Amino acid sequence: MAAKTLQYKQHTFSISYEILNPSAHYDIVFLHGWGSHKNLMKHAFGNQLKQFRHIYIDMPGFGNSTCNIPLTTEDYATILESFLAQIEADKTIVVGHSFGGKVATLLNPDLLVLVASAGILVPKPLKIRAKILLFKLLKYSGLTRLRHFFVAPDAKGLSEPMYETFKRVVNEDFSDAFAAFNGTALLCFGRNDTATPLWTAYEIARRMPDATVVEFDGDHYFFLEQSATVAKEIEKMFLKKLEH
Repeated sequence: MAAKTLQYKQHTFSISYEILNPSAHYDIVFLHGWGSHKNLMKHAFGNQLKQFRHIYIDMPGFGNSTCNIPLTTEDYATILESFLAQIEADKTIVVGHSFGGKVATLLNPDLLVLVASAGILVPKPLKIRAKILLFKLLKYSGLTRLRHFFVAPDAKGLSEPMYETFKRVVNEDFSDAFAAFNGTALLCFGRNDTATPLWTAYEIARRMPDATVVEFDGDHYFFLEQSATVAKEIEKMFLKKLEH
């Protein structure tokens, strides 16, 4: 494990990362989801795709990487652009899970691999909508001290900058960003995913000129048990690109 520091918006960020297969010719970058870290992605793919140089990154505010200001998804992409340039990494393939999929899209790689990517707005269940409405009523009543009863699981335990970041990124509609991506995309989604349902994969794909959807059995973390199959799909898509 290593770390690099960089400056962004007059703040210093320490980015923790790990590289596997350092002598490989082509780079593959792995970006984890919200609330996760690089070790989850390494656990899934560390023994796969050995013909590539693996770059596992803790995004700012997660794992061992620092973040002391609120960020947007665009900020994450800008920071990672600088980081990848600093370690002289190419954006040949970028794999992004969930929130990491949105960041990966903005990095505009040669081959974009979206694993259960966020970015298409999913209607909230009635129970959640009622909870949000109740919190807003309490807020207007000055009872904000009860906020911790209403905080989403993904937001609990966050520092103030990361909680502000969460509020900025959680309900983003990334439709335009997906439509602006002109490269090749591989979309791997789980049939039983409730966080980023399978139908959202097809919504993303129809916005892109060259996108392939591959369905897997499983939920939002299907790739942990099916990493070998996901890896084969990545290899197949990469070879197809090389042939063209």
